[in-house]
Amino acid sequence: MKRRTFILNTGLVAAGSLAFWQCKTQRLAAAYKNSIGLQLYTVRDAMAQDAIATLKTLSAMGYREVENAGYFEGKYYNMPLKEFRKVLDDHGLKMRSGHTQTGAKDPNQKRTMINQWEAACEDAANIGQQYLILAYLHDFERKSLDDYQRMIELLNKCAVTASNYGLSMLYHNHDFEFMPIDGKVPYDLILAQTDRKLVNFELDLYWVKYAGKDCLEYFRQHSGRFPLWHVKDMDKTRERYFTEVGQGVIDWQPIFAAQETAGLKQFYVEQDFCKNHLPLESVKISIDYVKKEITG
Repeated sequence: MKRRTFILNTGLVAAGSLAFWQCKTQRLAAAYKNSIGLQLYTVRDAMAQDAIATLKTLSAMGYREVENAGYFEGKYYNMPLKEFRKVLDDHGLKMRSGHTQTGAKDPNQKRTMINQWEAACEDAANIGQQYLILAYLHDFERKSLDDYQRMIELLNKCAVTASNYGLSMLYHNHDFEFMPIDGKVPYDLILAQTDRKLVNFELDLYWVKYAGKDCLEYFRQHSGRFPLWHVKDMDKTRERYFTEVGQGVIDWQPIFAAQETAGLKQFYVEQDFCKNHLPLESVKISIDYVKKEITG
């Protein structure tokens, strides 16, 4: 009887613990029910064809936040700033964050981190952004630890300028930052050597898992430094390809249960490439799952 009682009690504790974490996850994530975001890179072709119609469709699906990946020399998806902001307003959309690059691939390109950065910050502030995110490093920008060191210095420098416009500077990862160079992990160097008062991180949860790392461990070690997330799922095939949120192998419950530790302020659905559906169909599948299973 004692053994049976022990097993019963153990089962009750486990069930109670699971219920606690489920409740906590739903309670915290529910705060984002009316602000589910999408990284517009997912629907980049549709945005290029007809940005206004695409944003209207996304709004009808229930997306309330978008993150841009289409800023170029003062224009957003080929529209002047004021025109694009009006389109967002007309469809009930906010754009609190946007991607940028160093500009090293084309030093003549204007309004990048190395050329007319202050003007880029002014545009971001005027369109309503709170975050500017270094989104990607080209191959030649990340060959050595010295390359990363130069990028870190640039990131810190640009963050000072961004802060003058009320903006926070973030870094967005892929998998390559987790690949050791000369025995050191570049992502860990970026975390250690950026000014945490000015520079934080947009964590792409797919790429963290793809690299074989544990996002929860990063949350614990660097509490509060991950205000933005890309919520992107990984399929169950050997190729570990992109798939719609909820259709893959990533366990979202413990991740969202740790959002306070991470410092989460906003998350964005994203899918780099859509294999089984058209992109607009994929983002509909994803938001339906997010609304049902994550935000409640």
